[in-house]
Amino acid sequence: MKCSIVVPVMNQLHYTKKCLQDLSLTKGIETEVIIINNASIDGTKEFLIRTERIHVIDNVANKGCAASWNQGIKKSNGDWVVMLNNDVRLPLDWLGNLIATAREKKADIISPGIREGILNYNFESYASEYTNSMRNAFRKWTPSGVCFSVKKNVFDKVGLFDENYNIGQYEDADFFRRCKNSKIKMGITGRSFIHHFGSVTQKSIQNKTKTDYSNRNKNYHRKKWRIGFIKRHFERYREQCLLKYWSKKEYFLYKHSLLEKYDGLKVSYH
Repeated sequence: MKCSIVVPVMNQLHYTKKCLQDLSLTKGIETEVIIINNASIDGTKEFLIRTERIHVIDNVANKGCAASWNQGIKKSNGDWVVMLNNDVRLPLDWLGNLIATAREKKADIISPGIREGILNYNFESYASEYTNSMRNAFRKWTPSGVCFSVKKNVFDKVGLFDENYNIGQYEDADFFRRCKNSKIKMGITGRSFIHHFGSVTQKSIQNKTKTDYSNRNKNYHRKKWRIGFIKRHFERYREQCLLKYWSKKEYFLYKHSLLEKYDGLKVSYH
């Protein structure tokens, strides 16, 4: 079995270097790494040329997240395809445990547990303690767009990502909604763990561009799925209730949750 890992990048070379270093040390499963370089101007292109054992697609302009993921999927040869942000840290066994849990739970899409924010802790020891404590935690729940693994044949059933979502945001929500409608089992496992610094590329783009792509994508998403005021607020209320239930249950049992966030003062559990 083989996993294809698709990582779109646009500048942020420091994060890309750390991500690729962690990927090179990943154990437990055969991998291929596909980097989609979206017109980086900070030395990323030159660095990728010098990096061995990766596949690189160079775009002359920023194609955005959905189109980049689709490029990677079309080039991939794995039985599973992992969509991964570049602003993450990955322990050695993150992928093997992720895929093993997916097969055990018969889930076709799965995400790891995630801690988000600055990395102000010993990553390796925390990851080990987390996965040992959370090894039985599993939510039959919408995965995280930060990192999610998809069984390759899912794309034959529901299609690729909708490239009408410009730059980034909501393309993952759209894909997961299609999968849910097709009754494809999805989930999040505590047996695998990663750290996410927090949408570094998206924040950089938002600071530099005057294009309000976030609102445009949101409006397109609502129109496409006919999500009016009542449906939107019902879905949000239901999600908040379920998240509160799951996070409290997980913290009670394991002293962790499947999504943890550090806001500069304290860790919150979601």
